[in-house]
Amino acid sequence: MAAIDTHELTRRYGSRRGIERVSLTVPDGSLFGFLGPNGAGKTTTIRVFLGFLRPTGGDARVLGRDVWRDSAAIKVDVGYLPGDLRLYPWLSGELALRIFGGVRGRDLMREGRDLAERFALDLRVRVRNMSRGMRQKLGLILALAPRPKLLILDEPTASLDPLMQGLLHAHLRALASTGHTVFFSSHTLGEVEQLCDRVAIVRDGRIVANESLEALRRRAGHEVMIRWKHATQSSALQPPPFLHVLEREDVHWRGMLDGPVDELIRWLASQAVEDLTIGRPDLETLFRRYYESQEPGR
Repeated sequence: MAAIDTHELTRRYGSRRGIERVSLTVPDGSLFGFLGPNGAGKTTTIRVFLGFLRPTGGDARVLGRDVWRDSAAIKVDVGYLPGDLRLYPWLSGELALRIFGGVRGRDLMREGRDLAERFALDLRVRVRNMSRGMRQKLGLILALAPRPKLLILDEPTASLDPLMQGLLHAHLRALASTGHTVFFSSHTLGEVEQLCDRVAIVRDGRIVANESLEALRRRAGHEVMIRWKHATQSSALQPPPFLHVLEREDVHWRGMLDGPVDELIRWLASQAVEDLTIGRPDLETLFRRYYESQEPGR
């Protein structure tokens, strides 16, 4: 059973589109990245998953249940950190854990204290006296303490320093290794690349890519950097049809290889090359390619 499974899921706000025909499968036990800039439809999708918004069309199931009819049952097994986290100023961490535990019908204090120690948060401090980073830590602790089957995190590292981000990533990897599913929504390209094994890219409310990072890179080809021995080569030489040169500057070429690496090596063997770098594009390059193309998924 997939943790999340949608088919042509649509949510409109009157004449304005939120998400359109989103088909998405999130496998159990995966670290799944949901990537897109602000306004692309990430938060709308999450709110439909949690039953906060009713779908306009299509269908979606979370943990095998319908997101609208079975919303209450779904929430029992889901931990959620919203991107716009708001907590009552009179709450302390300890009181918040007691209230959340009462709602869930279980004691969260032991797990909550362990997480607070890991994330260096004093649970006695009230929200009104917390920094933004402290409030974010408390929100994460409340989402993580029940050890839910599915964890949905919307921009979870906002206001966290790099050390805390690393600690969170390690904890999420440990959860996934024991069968828990993490749905990680972010516009931060680097951390999705570091953490997630699969990614969906959303643009203007539509999914334009949904596969493993490695598969995305393979399909994207190779980045090529060539440094020639002589500037005249850079300006006069015509590249072969399988090498798309994007930039020429002095003795340097930067381009994309659309073909086997050995073809490029054979072509360069007869040229005066000073240096050569061939590699897979990083996630930021892939992301920009999807967003700069005129057609979704191109």
